[in-house]
Amino acid sequence: MNPANLIKMANQIGAFFEAMPDREQAVKDVAAHIRNTWEPRMRVAILQYVREFGDAELKPIVRNALPIVKSAG
Repeated sequence: MNPANLIKMANQIGAFFEAMPDREQAVKDVAAHIRNTWEPRMRVAILQYVREFGDAELKPIVRNALPIVKSAG
């Protein structure tokens, strides 16, 4: 998995949900989208990348969603 592609995809998902008026729900929806549509190895790869290199490249909404993705397994 190419981390740059995963970050780009995650940020595109975040950009879509940023328009939602309920920020808390938007974060949950980003997490649900990643959890439900990404292969497990994609989720593992982005979480590992963030753990090793930080989350500075991610939109804030994605940053907030990843702990939910992680906790869901």
